[in-house]
Order: sequence, then structure tokens, then C-alpha cells
Amino acid sequence: MAQLVTPATRMRRTAVAALVATAFAALSVCAVASAAAESDTEFVYVGTLHQQINALHFNTSTGNINDVGTVAQGLKSTWVASHPQLPVLYAVNDDRDKEGSVTAYAVNQDNGSLTRINDVLTGGRGTTFLQFDAPSSTLLGANYNSGSVSSLAVNRDGSVGTLESTIAEKGSGPSPRQTDAHAHGVTIDPSGHYALVPDLGADRVFIYGFDRATHTLTQLDAATPRAFALPPGSGPRRVVFGATGQYAYVLTELSAELLVLRWDAATAQLTPVQTLPISQAGFNGVKSGAEMAMSRDGRFIYVEDRGENALVVYRVDNTSGQLSELQRVPSGGDKPWGFAIDPSGKWLFVANQRSGNVSLFHIDRTTGTLADSEQSIPIPAPTSITFVK
Repeated sequence: MAQLVTPATRMRRTAVAALVATAFAALSVCAVASAAAESDTEFVYVGTLHQQINALHFNTSTGNINDVGTVAQGLKSTWVASHPQLPVLYAVNDDRDKEGSVTAYAVNQDNGSLTRINDVLTGGRGTTFLQFDAPSSTLLGANYNSGSVSSLAVNRDGSVGTLESTIAEKGSGPSPRQTDAHAHGVTIDPSGHYALVPDLGADRVFIYGFDRATHTLTQLDAATPRAFALPPGSGPRRVVFGATGQYAYVLTELSAELLVLRWDAATAQLTPVQTLPISQAGFNGVKSGAEMAMSRDGRFIYVEDRGENALVVYRVDNTSGQLSELQRVPSGGDKPWGFAIDPSGKWLFVANQRSGNVSLFHIDRTTGTLADSEQSIPIPAPTSITFVK
């Protein structure tokens, strides 16, 4: 027998359907909001001079930081780096008295905890810097105490593969810290064919061939190492390239200067364009440049002036490559050792080593200027920072 559908029944069915639709919509909104909140968070890992790695949980939308605490212990992990696609963290063992190593850790994306995957020796002492080359899945390391640079293959699962090459140099300078070569960084040029290595002890930026297919570094000239010579006592520490790939920027530690160099990838040669002091006129303390990074759009360069506990922002002229100072702000602590810009490009974290704190700055991506968030997390002797989603 057919069911009689009265106007009252029809109204009840309509009301129930509306309630179901409303509930489903609410659930969908909650799911979207939850997914959005998830995508706005990341883990911040901090290398230290102590035998530990610390972690922070950070919301890139609100700028809120939660201290996760110590997540690894045992090695002197002064430098940490992250895999660009996988939840994997890499940390050096910066022991000047024995061969250095790189440890790979799996990141628990729920709580930030680390699980050791493997360790591989670097072929040099005092491994103090790592650079991940994404196109070739290669880790490049600077071994400060042995004046060498190494390349290690990275496996598809993120574990560290084999040591593929190590090149050591000789050199010295007038400073007591320059009795021998001290490689302090590695940067792959925009063509992907060369590696530039600032050497604090030798006052050189060494230039090597780099083969992405084999993960190997090679000398370009058999008789004499290819290099750009800086003034004696400069102590080059970092190299970054500009957005056009035509200019390289070198930060010196000992003389605290910023050099603009024209880069010719056809001949693998650097030529000087501009030199700027990062210290203020009249500063009579110990000068020291520490860290440098380019903004995501290539319009600004951020520099750490360790001698004056300051961050300095420069505007980049992408036509001439030249720089002009835009802003200078306190670093939020004592003896800033390292900093990093998070993947969103909106935040800059500073590792203040002597005062034992990590401070946070907001980046205005239009003007390039920094604003202190007035948030500071106590961490013993922090030195480097990286991010994992």
C-alpha cells in the first residue's frame, strides 16, 4: 500500500535533510580547518655546541612557538639540515679531534621526535656545515679542521649513502685563526656544475667541478686549485647566489665584510664588484660575520653581524648586483651564531649562542624589513636552525 505523504511529513523530511546537510558542511569545514592548521605548522630543529639537538613546534600563521625540548643527544651537532621532500633531518658530528660524520634521523611528524637512521663518515675532521643539493640528492659538507669538503650520496629513502668524494686544501693567513685551511661552507652554483667553498683559513673561495650524476667534486685544474683570492685576513665564511645567477655574495667572518662578485659560469671565474663593511662606522670591538641568506624572491640579503649582535638587511639591485643597507636591528641575544628563514619566507629564527636563546623575527616580504616578535626560547648554546614540515 502506498504511503501517504502529508504536508507535515514533507516538512519533517525537509528539516531532517537540512540538518544533515548542515552537519556535513560543519564537518567539512572542520576538516578543512584542521588540514589548514596542519599545513601551517612545522618543526624547527636547532643544532647546538652542546651534545644535543632541540626542537620547536611553530605555527607559521600565528607565529606561536611551543618548545618541544631535546630530541637527540650524544653528538656535537653544531649544524643541522633537512631533506627538501622527506621528513628526514641531517646533523653533523663536529668533533675536531676525529673524522666527522653525518647522521640521518627520521622525523616523527606528530611530536617532532627523532629516530636515528644511519651515520656515514665525511672523510674530514670537524664537519661544520651541510648543504643538500636537491637535483642530485647529494649532501655536501665542509670539514673545518681538516680544510676539506666532502660529497655524500643520499638514498631515495633519505638515508645517507656512500661518501663519494673529499678534497682537501692547504693555505694560511695573517690571523692566529688562519694557520691552516678551514673550509666553512659549500654552495652549488645556479648551473649545477660547480661548487664554491669559502675557506676561512686560506682567504680563498675554492671552485670545484660538481657532477650531479655521480655526486662527485673534482679539481678544475690539475696543477693549481681554482680559487678567488680575498684580501689577507678576510676569513670568508659563506657564499650565496643572487636571483639572476650572475652574482655571488661572500660574507667574511674575520674582517666582517660583504663582497659582491660577478660569476661567469662559462669560465668558472669570479670578479669583484663591490665590498661593504657589515659593522657600523666607529665600532671598535671584535668584528665577526656569521650567517647570510637571500630572501625567497632574491630582492634582499640578510646578514648576521656577530660582533655587534645585530641583523643587517640589504636591498639587492639585480641589474648591477650591488647592495645598499636597508635596516639594522638587534639580534635578540648575545653572539648570534646562525639563523634561517623558514620555508614560508615570513619568519627568521636566530640562534644566539652566548645568551643561549633562539629569537624570532617577522619578515615583511614587501619591504624586506624585520620586526622582532619578542618571542625567545631558551636553548643551550644554539648554533644552527632548519625546518621540517
